[in-house]
Amino acid sequence: MIQRDVTVVNEGGLHARPATFFIQKANSYKSSIWVVKDERKVNAKSLLGVLSIGIAQGMTITLVADGDDEKAAVDGLEKLISGGLSE
Repeated sequence: MIQRDVTVVNEGGLHARPATFFIQKANSYKSSIWVVKDERKVNAKSLLGVLSIGIAQGMTITLVADGDDEKAAVDGLEKLISGGLSE
């Protein structure tokens, strides 16, 4: 298992459109992946789950992955978030 803290930089946070990019990227990995914010942990492959925790610009979230490609998953998702989620 690997985990890493990442700060959301895009202006709108993880609202519907950037969250969709995030979910698509998460689903490209075989590992189980979670997003942790405060004390809530949601499946990173679930749009409803990610939207339900209200991730705004400047918030720090923790990405947690467990599986064969866990490092690639966390690296890829961190790169996507750091790059502004294609916005």
